[in-house]
Amino acid sequence: MEEKNLSDERQSRLNKLNLWKEKKINPYPNLYKPSSYSIDIKEKFEKEGDKEFPTDIAGRIILLRDFGKAIFATIKDSKGTIQIYARKDILGDEKFEDFKLLDIGDIIGARGDVFRTHKGEITILVKEFKLLAKSLLGLPEKWHGLTDVETRYRQRYLDLIVNDKVKEDFKTRFKIIAYIRNFLNNKGFLEVETPMMQTIPGGATAKPFITHHNALDIDLYLRIAPELFLKRLIVGGFEKVYELNRNFRNEGIDTRHNPEFTMLELYQAYADYNDMIAIFEELMQNLSLEIKGDTKLEYQDKILDFGKWEKIKYVDALKKYANIDVTNIKTIDQAREIASLKGFSDVKDFEGKWSIINRLFEEYVEPHLMEPTIIYEYPAEISPLAKYKEEDYEFVERFEAYVYGREIANAFSELNDPIVQAERFFEQAKKKAEGDEEAMYVDEDYLKALEVGMPPTGGMGIGIDRLVMFFINTNSIRDTILFPTLKTRD
Repeated sequence: MEEKNLSDERQSRLNKLNLWKEKKINPYPNLYKPSSYSIDIKEKFEKEGDKEFPTDIAGRIILLRDFGKAIFATIKDSKGTIQIYARKDILGDEKFEDFKLLDIGDIIGARGDVFRTHKGEITILVKEFKLLAKSLLGLPEKWHGLTDVETRYRQRYLDLIVNDKVKEDFKTRFKIIAYIRNFLNNKGFLEVETPMMQTIPGGATAKPFITHHNALDIDLYLRIAPELFLKRLIVGGFEKVYELNRNFRNEGIDTRHNPEFTMLELYQAYADYNDMIAIFEELMQNLSLEIKGDTKLEYQDKILDFGKWEKIKYVDALKKYANIDVTNIKTIDQAREIASLKGFSDVKDFEGKWSIINRLFEEYVEPHLMEPTIIYEYPAEISPLAKYKEEDYEFVERFEAYVYGREIANAFSELNDPIVQAERFFEQAKKKAEGDEEAMYVDEDYLKALEVGMPPTGGMGIGIDRLVMFFINTNSIRDTILFPTLKTRD
C-alpha cells in the first residue's frame, strides 16, 4: 500500500510537471538569485519596528495550507524558515492557479512585502513567485520526523532537509576541521598532499583495497595511511607538515569503523613524542573552547574534560585495569596461556608475545579508559614505525589517546634508523607470509629515504570522525560522515 501511495503521489507530481511545461514555464530554470535569507528578513522587520518592506527569498516548501482564495506556505532556506502568503486578488487568477500547482518539497523563489499576521507571525505577502525545481518525490511524511536510521544514511539529502540537528552536526564537523587547519597553520605547519593510490600500502597495519591501473598494467592500493610519504617530506627538508587525508582500510564496519575515513597526520622535525603530547593537549583544549565554549563537554552519560588528560604507562594500565603483571610474562607460551585463561582461544601462530598481550589490553583495558587518557610507552613489537626508548629496547616512545574507551590519536617519536627500520619491515613481512593480512609491506624506497637521513621527528595521527563524535554527542561514526559506506539493498 505504501509503495502504491508513493507511486500515486509521484504520478500526480509528474502530471503537474507536464502542466507547467504546457504553460511554457520551465520547471527547472537556470538561475534565480535571492537577496535575503529568512532569518535576516525577520531580524530586519523586528529591528525596524514592524515596518513593512519589499524583499525576496528562495527555498523549499515544507508546509502548505490552502484556504481557497488564499494559501499559506512555509519556506525553508539554509538559515531557517519563513511563512509566505499567496492571495488570488494579489496574484491574479492565472498566477494563483499556478501557485496551486505547487507541492511540498518544491523549491521556489518569492518576492513581496513583509508584514505580521494577526496571529503575530512574520510573513511575506507574495506578489511574484517562480518555480525553481519541481520535486517529483517530495519529502517523507511528517517531514520533520525522519527517524529511520537506514533511510537517513542512504538518503542523506533527505536527512539534511528534514533534520535540522543533522545539518548543525555537520556544520560542527566542518568547524572542527577548519579550526585544526588554522591551529596548525599558525604553528608553522604546511598542509600538503600525498598519493591516495600507492604501489605499496604503508604507514599502518591494515588490510588495503586493491585496484588496477590499466595503462601501467600494475596493481595499486588505496592508501591506508599517508605516513611514509609525509616522512619523506621531512627527509626532503620540510620541517613541519600535515595532511587532512582520506584513508581506506578493507576491514569491518561498526559504530567506530568505516572503511573510508578522515585522519589528521602531522610530523615535526627535531621533536619527539613528548612534543606531540604537548601539541595534542593544546589542540584538544583549544578546540573544545572554540566549539563548546568550555573544556568540558557532555557526551552520552558523562561530562568529559578535554582540558585534563590523565597519563598512564601501557604496562601500568594493564596491571591497574586487567590485573595483568607483564613482568610475569616472559615467553610467547606464557602469553598464550594467560590469553587462553582470559577466553582467547584463537591466537595465531604469527602473533608474538606483545601482540597477544595487546589483545588483552584492547579487551580489558580500553573499556575502562572513559576519562580523557593518554597511554604511553607501548611495546616495540606492535609499533613497527616508532623509536625505541633509549634505556629499554622492548618499548618505544609512543602514546595513544583514549576517550570513552575509544582511541582517537596515535603518536610517537619516529624511527629514523634505516637499519632498525629494515629489520622491523622484514619482521612484518614474515608475519604476512605466515598469514597476517594486516602486517606491513616492505617499502624499499622509504628505506632509501631514511638512508639519506631523517632528523629526529615526532609524528601524530588523529581520527577526525571519532573526534567529531564527541562534539556532536553520537555513539555512531556514521553520524559524522556525510555518506557512510553501506551494504547495497540487493
